[in-house]
Amino acid sequence: MITKNSSPRPKISATYRHLDAKKYLAPGGPWAIPTLDQLFRVGGANSSGSLITDLESGLNLDARALEALVATLAGGLRTAGVRRGDVVAWQSPNSWEVVVLYRACWRLGAIAGPIHHQAGSAHVEHALNVLSPKIFLNPEDMRGPNSRFEKLIAGNEVVTDSPARGSDIAVALFTSGSTGLPKAALHTQRGLATKAITMAKAHGLKPQDVVLMPAPLAHISGLLNAVLIPGVVGMSAGLMRAWDPENALTRIADENVSFMIGPPTFFLGLFAAPNFRTERAQSLRLVSCGGAGITPAFVIEARQRLDCEVKRTYGSTEAPTVTTSRSTDDPQKAADTDGRIVGDAQLKIVDPITGRELGPGSIGELVLRGPELFVGYSDINLTRASISRGWFNTGDLAQVDSEGWLTISGRIKDVIIRGGENISAAEVERLLEEHPAVKHAVVVGEPNERLGERVCAFVIADASFDLDVCQKWFSDSGATRFTTPERIVRVDEFPLLAAGKPDRARLKDQAGELARS
Repeated sequence: MITKNSSPRPKISATYRHLDAKKYLAPGGPWAIPTLDQLFRVGGANSSGSLITDLESGLNLDARALEALVATLAGGLRTAGVRRGDVVAWQSPNSWEVVVLYRACWRLGAIAGPIHHQAGSAHVEHALNVLSPKIFLNPEDMRGPNSRFEKLIAGNEVVTDSPARGSDIAVALFTSGSTGLPKAALHTQRGLATKAITMAKAHGLKPQDVVLMPAPLAHISGLLNAVLIPGVVGMSAGLMRAWDPENALTRIADENVSFMIGPPTFFLGLFAAPNFRTERAQSLRLVSCGGAGITPAFVIEARQRLDCEVKRTYGSTEAPTVTTSRSTDDPQKAADTDGRIVGDAQLKIVDPITGRELGPGSIGELVLRGPELFVGYSDINLTRASISRGWFNTGDLAQVDSEGWLTISGRIKDVIIRGGENISAAEVERLLEEHPAVKHAVVVGEPNERLGERVCAFVIADASFDLDVCQKWFSDSGATRFTTPERIVRVDEFPLLAAGKPDRARLKDQAGELARS
């Protein structure tokens, strides 16, 4: 149902102030740019074909059709009482309606509050309590026999002018995680706009490019790469409601898809499709991979299988894509690392305990700041816990070499402590995936009475890969002995979080059950 809350609601507002705001706002600075609505108008004028392809709806929208829908939906929302600074929330899988909702909100200067379509009732209730939306559209309100969305978009009022400002909160994105309730990360219009412009340049995207997006538009990856960048560039975005490798291959060929982004899980599924052939993906020009489990071996295999540029990126809900490589960079660097700074972001490596900055090549916690960084969580206490002297504490273990190339080693909380020795799960996974029989690996700590934890590896691998083969591989590779897995569990697939990342908490629980059996 549609919820229209007329009682006084606490306003969503920024809880973090950028230390370099004056520099960003100066002429020529990253924030000295138009609002999202203004940028999208320019992008639409540059487009020459469909901007949104939603096959499940049988709908293709060009710039004129999309603008008409945005204007009428903005009018419907305003008639329903939505004003600048109000929250409009919804729960829906990827669809053209979601794109129009985002853009209508930003035209009004309202805050978009997307909720993941697979979120359970407890998480939906939590999100609504955090957002206090003026309007909430549940899945039946979005599409169904009594669709409220259709009523909102069928009104007589049309909004073509925008009162929005660059400093307005544009979206509250809920971070996904394995434990606890999600946090709402807040982004401004100017933060998202500068990121879209920067990444379009870094990827070399043009109006002729086409992106295929299976990641949820409620996540930063889907939002950035299927709503923001296509809107700014004027390129086409193909939406998928759910990931289906065979369907993806068909759409890549039929729609001349040139750009895809996502975790390795998507592309490993693509390679495993019964009818996969490189020729079916020949239109692809660029694949950008972010998330856990990206190794040099994966990048090299993906380049060979897809016959296109494949590179790594690093970012998060709070700090979207702060590093990647460019087409002119050394391909080996693009495979071995998570890239280098994009735009005006800054990063450094610090000791996780003391906060002291570490030199090139040292492993510590990655902290960063930049114009694309969020403006805090909705809960100021969460913001205070994540910001130190103006720098965002990512919680990621990483190192930066003398040339500025970043390599993520893992999460601080993903460190396995075996007999007092700290082991980076990501480093063990990297070595496992270099073995020709291993397609993908996730390493967790298995509880052990004597050592505290042992290294347990879940692998998607050939039947020949067992513990003996693994331990010989680690020995022959010169790996530190205590990093060698002590249990190998072969699986057909990993349990996944909503973002497509392996669910480490569930695998850790499975490792605990195995240890007790």
